[in-house]
Amino acid sequence: MPVKRLICITSKGSAHAHACHGAMPGWDVCVVEHLAAARKVLSQQHYGVGLLLDSSDGADDGEIERFLHQHHHMRWVGVFDAHRLDQPALRELIAAHLSDFHTRPVDTLRLQHSLGHAHGMATMAARVAPHGGATRHSHIDGTSGAIARLRSHIDKIAAVDAPVLISGESGSGKELAAQEIHLRSQRASGPFIAINCAAMAPALIHSELFGHERGAFTGATRDKQGLLEAASGGSIFLDEIGDLPLDLQASLLRFLQERVIYRVGGTRTIPVDARVITATHVNLPQAVADGRFREDLYYRLSVFPIRVPALRERKEDLPLLTDLIFNKFASERSPQLKGVSREALLAMARYDWPGNVRELINRVRRAMVLAEHRLIMPEDLDLPGVGPICPLVEGVGLGSSRLSAERVAIGESLARTGNNISRAARELGVSRMTLYRLMAKHEISV
Repeated sequence: MPVKRLICITSKGSAHAHACHGAMPGWDVCVVEHLAAARKVLSQQHYGVGLLLDSSDGADDGEIERFLHQHHHMRWVGVFDAHRLDQPALRELIAAHLSDFHTRPVDTLRLQHSLGHAHGMATMAARVAPHGGATRHSHIDGTSGAIARLRSHIDKIAAVDAPVLISGESGSGKELAAQEIHLRSQRASGPFIAINCAAMAPALIHSELFGHERGAFTGATRDKQGLLEAASGGSIFLDEIGDLPLDLQASLLRFLQERVIYRVGGTRTIPVDARVITATHVNLPQAVADGRFREDLYYRLSVFPIRVPALRERKEDLPLLTDLIFNKFASERSPQLKGVSREALLAMARYDWPGNVRELINRVRRAMVLAEHRLIMPEDLDLPGVGPICPLVEGVGLGSSRLSAERVAIGESLARTGNNISRAARELGVSRMTLYRLMAKHEISV
């Protein structure tokens, strides 16, 4: 049974401190006399439940609201003077941030019940929280088969100091995969420098990558180190390598072969020890066939090709990713928002996410700002082509909602592939045997 830990904030000194301890038998209570002290304690220790003993006239309500917003992950119970409930600002604060509230004189037994319920809810929230555990050692979040395979490939590739070509759709997380390769390699202590080849003017890419000597062109008033030099001892990540101009492709190929560079306007060779990691969302073999990409460079870059799966191929990760996004951007949420509804998770499972994880982040962040209820609903996500979601049975927990999302994802994948088990398994990022097991669990037949 978890220890019941409570932080009690009071502004009335020892009398209220004694009342705080006396009313909470069985609790490990920490009493502080102002918000600044509470912030210091909470920065060093974890408390699931907080009790706010307010005796102010309302002048500090703004500071209290900012404090409660900052510590939204805790369950808070407030005690106020009865006349304060006539103040609209306080009523809004209570509705948005507190699990329960009481007025003086306090019914001690009812307060104990409120705090006990708050502790139970905090304990349940901790059990389903996605933080910690196996996923936090990696930049790549997810527990699906597709992500497990990607992490396994990265573990093997990172130990070998050779070029890596990462393919995948836009927004799927190719740069995160590149960072993970770097951090798991022997170059982790060196720099990681990323450049988007598609975002730079073609006339500037050569100078940015290779640097230039003073006087090489108008405006070159001093020597400049290029990004390849800056990455020496570490890794350089060239995103959207398929958009690199052909003349730059030749220079990059020369570097990969000789491990030296020439600055623009320079005559001396400069040795550079940098691992090249590239990424693209285009079909490079087709670009080679079309004459838009050098064949010899393609084979140099693709010593270790890996693919980042699209979000629609790992929909079982949606609840986890949504929780991570919600907590990461919690400071942006509307005050009354507490989480994501089961209906919203089901709607997400029915959507194909053409913009992948980047789109998921944008839609959840937007919903967190605009949602008008305590939970994000499907309409807050504004998912194109996703029809109404049937209401779920009251009292179904988060685990059941994830099972429902899993069931929907499997059914829709089978429908899209014409009940082809092999294709559906690849689309879902699991093995055939795993898919058969999941179908049996959900009583799905073909």
